Amino acid sequence: MSNESEREYGWDDEIQNDGLEYVVLPDGDYNFKVTGFERGRYEGGEKIPACNMAIITLEIENDKGICFIQNRLFLHSRCEGLLCAFFTCIGQRKHGEKLKMNWNEVVGARGRAKIGHREYNGNIYNDIKRFYAPDESAPKKSFTPGKF
Repeated sequence: MSNESEREYGWDDEIQNDGLEYVVLPDGDYNFKVTGFERGRYEGGEKIPACNMAIITLEIENDKGICFIQNRLFLHSRCEGLLCAFFTCIGQRKHGEKLKMNWNEVVGARGRAKIGHREYNGNIYNDIKRFYAPDESAPKKSFTPGKF
């Protein structure tokens, strides 16, 4: 995916574009595409000790355009359920299966998640509240006898 208007800047180039406006999504369920993945290290805190972490970027299309959400997945046994939910959501795992996490296949994967909000330093941010398994997020078809 190449954009002809993209280019490298020189140290003395002029800049002007402020970038995309940050969009706070309404609470709800959204389809997403994983557009980024970085390996990181969490230094530890009150709830989770120091551990590896994956920083994933999710792209969500909405009525205001495209929104990006970064989410940190901690590679620690206390977060195993969330890791399982993420890999199930993007179709790499089925409920109850063992899985060797394949981070090389994460970018480009699609899924569905519940988006809510969190506040940090007086600012409101989009926050992933839940990853849905593919069968949970599919629209439910109802059957009415005699109707086609």
